[in-house]
Amino acid sequence: MTQQGIGAQVAEAIAELLRRQTREGVYAELTAGVDPAVDAATYPVLSALARWGPRSAAALATEIGLDRSVTSRHATRLERAGLVLRSPDPDDARATLLSLTEDGQRAIAAMRGRLARRLDRHLADWPEAEARAFAAALTRFVREEPFG
Repeated sequence: MTQQGIGAQVAEAIAELLRRQTREGVYAELTAGVDPAVDAATYPVLSALARWGPRSAAALATEIGLDRSVTSRHATRLERAGLVLRSPDPDDARATLLSLTEDGQRAIAAMRGRLARRLDRHLADWPEAEARAFAAALTRFVREEPFG
């Protein structure tokens, strides 16, 4: 297979992963029963805060690709559930930062555990060396920031 052919194959696989229907299905599975405020819509807010730490709603919106007002609305819902905390931004008195509470951290840990177990089940039929090579190659691909 030529490099161009490999690129096309990878592009198709990424497109399938990024499909809204695919994401929402995974998010629904991960969030089931965690908290009524946690669903496919609010999951990206929690996940991003866990991954990148405290952020303003505007910065978080940019990171997750949602409108600022939508991100703020989701954050408010999560704040009311005790999963997200708003606090003054020490670098900008006009802004507030969103961060995870301990309950939010526990929720993320539970959901990430579910995701890891789901992926382990999916890869269980792969030869171990192939699964490890896939994980290493995917990690390398992502870390090299092909689009960043």
